[in-house]
Amino acid sequence: MEPPSPTTAASGPGTNASFTFITAGHHHFRMPAAAVVKLGGSLSSEVPRLVQEIREAGRAVLIVPGGGQYADLVRMLDLPDEQSHWMAIAAMEQYAWYIAVHGVETLDEIGMPEGIRVLLPYRVMRMEDPLPHTWEVTSDSISAWVAHRLNLPLLLLKSVDGLTRDGTVQVRVGEPYPCGEVDPFFLPYVISHRLPVTVVNGRVAGRTAAWLRGEDVPGTVVGV
Repeated sequence: MEPPSPTTAASGPGTNASFTFITAGHHHFRMPAAAVVKLGGSLSSEVPRLVQEIREAGRAVLIVPGGGQYADLVRMLDLPDEQSHWMAIAAMEQYAWYIAVHGVETLDEIGMPEGIRVLLPYRVMRMEDPLPHTWEVTSDSISAWVAHRLNLPLLLLKSVDGLTRDGTVQVRVGEPYPCGEVDPFFLPYVISHRLPVTVVNGRVAGRTAAWLRGEDVPGTVVGV
């Protein structure tokens, strides 16, 4: 039996996604043709390699930047939540421009990526203002909101092997719990919106490209 045509429209909330089909053995699996990848600020030294991995995977990707050292400076100022929220998002935009230096085009609106794009989040977050203004919401939750808007899976690249509970890396998380690897808003948002998320260690070469190709990689699957 022949697999379906390479792409078809998806139904569901948010912007419609298209799907591509991957083959593993004798089985065909449907996988969204695009994905959202949150590139954590702690991975700044890995950006050249990660951009190359994303490019070589051949999948359309919208990168949501972390805040990294830029957001850490905002935290050190200990300002009120309202000002800190917008300054931290501006910090994400600084990191986005650093990612752009490595040959990635920028995008300042929520839209399906063509090739690889990195989101400049400040303008769209000011216009839509969808999340609480608190340090409980960081670039983790912002990337989840972007993925939900686009009806796309989210790959969360961190400097850890996954989400931990009682010191043990979890293979799958299906309910919210206090977790030090992501902000407090993230798990309740992802699980309540049934958003498919995988948390992967971006410092391990090859894992990002493998996930984008639809392969199993070590990490934590969250949500559906």
